[in-house]
Amino acid sequence: MPEMTKTRLLLVDDDDDLRETLCLILEHGGFEVLSAANVNDALKLIGANIFDVLVSDLHMPNDGDGLTVVSAMRHSNPKAVTIIFSAHPEMKAAAAAILAQTDEVFVKPQAVVNLVEMIRAKMKAEPGPVKVVSTVATILEDDAAVTIKNWLLRVDADKHIVWVKLDDTKRTAHLPQLFRDLVYRLRNPLELGSHALVSAAAAEHGLLRREQGYTAAMMVEESRMLQVSIFQTLQNNLHRVNFSLVLIGVMAIADEVDSQLAQAMTAYIGESKVDSLPNIA
Repeated sequence: MPEMTKTRLLLVDDDDDLRETLCLILEHGGFEVLSAANVNDALKLIGANIFDVLVSDLHMPNDGDGLTVVSAMRHSNPKAVTIIFSAHPEMKAAAAAILAQTDEVFVKPQAVVNLVEMIRAKMKAEPGPVKVVSTVATILEDDAAVTIKNWLLRVDADKHIVWVKLDDTKRTAHLPQLFRDLVYRLRNPLELGSHALVSAAAAEHGLLRREQGYTAAMMVEESRMLQVSIFQTLQNNLHRVNFSLVLIGVMAIADEVDSQLAQAMTAYIGESKVDSLPNIA
């Protein structure tokens, strides 16, 4: 009779002694085990192999490193059983966002035999719906209207900005295009150190804000509130964000928003200089 294929398992932990011990026990339990000591090695293995199970430490050495591995596994092997283990018992109670992408949280130092039993039980259980992992670009695209609404609430609560009387449509007129630019930037990343793309809409926004009576400080504060609102949207979507790409996404968002502010301010200041020139008849 043909030999039955073993369940393939990826073990990720930066503790060499623990990783080697777990490898031996899991192999004795009938699993075919590949192991990685860090996030980068784990991502390489996930990209090159098909796995049935992921068992990953949460801290390697940074908080939440394991979530990056989980997100990558969910993307490449969406049906794989994923188990995070942590040395902190309080993680079990504070794992709502983690459990949205992970099947179980295993707290060290439980008896390792319990880990084997847990994996077996999870594999026998009826599979739940495949957990959807989304990119930062998709989340911002899907929730652009919600983010703009939250931004407007922050702006309306700032007496220094609402001193300029505008209806909501005029106040937010620049944001739909800005979000389209953000999504494009996230899906077409620039090399580190590259200049952000030129935005005609940003320059027009600077000219319009000057015409509407904004000061430069008010424009800077609006931009700061926009970044806060965008990051709040990401926070609200931790249950579906692809953690392996979130840091790169956050860096691109900050750079793009700052670049558009700089372009708006350049237009704003340029127009101010033109207006200050003497009127020669």
